[in-house]
Amino acid sequence: MRIGRLTIGAGHPIAVQSMTATKTWDVEATVRQILLLERAGADIVRVAVDGPRDVAALPAIRARTTANLSVDLQENYRLAAQVAPHIDKIRYNPGHLYHHERDKPVRDKVAFLVEVAAKHDIAVRVGVNCGSIDPEVAGRFGDDSVGGMIASALEHCALLDEIGFSRYCVSLKDSDPAKVVDGNRRFAARRPDVPLHLGVTEAGLPPDGIIKTRIAFEQLLSRGIGDTVRVSLTVPNDRKGEEIEAGRRILDDIAHGRFRSVPENPGNTLNIISCPSCSRVENEAFVELAEKVRDLTAYARDHALTIAVMGCRVNGPGETDDADLGLWCAPTHVNLKRRGETIGSFGYDEVLPRLKRELDALIEARSRLAAPRP
Repeated sequence: MRIGRLTIGAGHPIAVQSMTATKTWDVEATVRQILLLERAGADIVRVAVDGPRDVAALPAIRARTTANLSVDLQENYRLAAQVAPHIDKIRYNPGHLYHHERDKPVRDKVAFLVEVAAKHDIAVRVGVNCGSIDPEVAGRFGDDSVGGMIASALEHCALLDEIGFSRYCVSLKDSDPAKVVDGNRRFAARRPDVPLHLGVTEAGLPPDGIIKTRIAFEQLLSRGIGDTVRVSLTVPNDRKGEEIEAGRRILDDIAHGRFRSVPENPGNTLNIISCPSCSRVENEAFVELAEKVRDLTAYARDHALTIAVMGCRVNGPGETDDADLGLWCAPTHVNLKRRGETIGSFGYDEVLPRLKRELDALIEARSRLAAPRP
């Protein structure tokens, strides 16, 4: 499948990509970050488009870079026609299609995207995320989020095939490496003809985020599953190139049989999930908060609990619902949640003591359950 000057799948080299973390309407900052990612070795760079200001910036961005550009429409697929002349690929999320123009059949929305893509000679990615599956699909699978992801991806592949559009790839992502492996292996068994983009969402801070991603990539790429990859890390804007560098290192290690970074017991320790810094982050203080959470909770390393630190409105609500403790970071406050139940909203400088109280309570409750009865 061709994406700009790049071809993926069918034995071509695995491509490494990342996403800008700037506000797309800020042309100078966005171009600067695209160039940074290109220098780091990015094959594809994705930018987010949320509204008219972002759309208006794309011609100027395109004029200043030859990068293979992908646009993440997320919450407004109707902007596709305006952005298509300036990019090489559109990424849409089936779950987000559901929430817009609900009276319009999903097939019609996909047909619109395909018509735009065909007219402008660009590719399409169907991006399915665990935290934003089409509710009608998710409802058929209950707690089996992997089954929901696979079903959503297969349904959209069938739609694209029926329409007659073949220039597409698929991604199935979760913050749990085991679910990423399970979902992609099961999908690849059903549709080995479809190129796959691999990634672990909200992998978190390095080095833990790199290790989580490595777990998934080693198990998939070593089996010939995967055509493009992204390492999603929580890092400041000027360090986004680390995502590309980490991806290249993992690919090189796999190619040479080096599987050195997989923990012996990845499922039996504290798991801190934090989303990658991107243009939807509503307060960059969430990066510093994620680092503080990691330091504060070091004493609980041997407890099999998950803490999620999310920096945006897109994946934050859904991802924090699945964590034992979740911090969904808004512009001025942090929503603290316990297994989907909101505990309260706290200032960035107030949330850590309450987080520790909740963590201690969870550890104590589990210890009581594990204690032998007299």
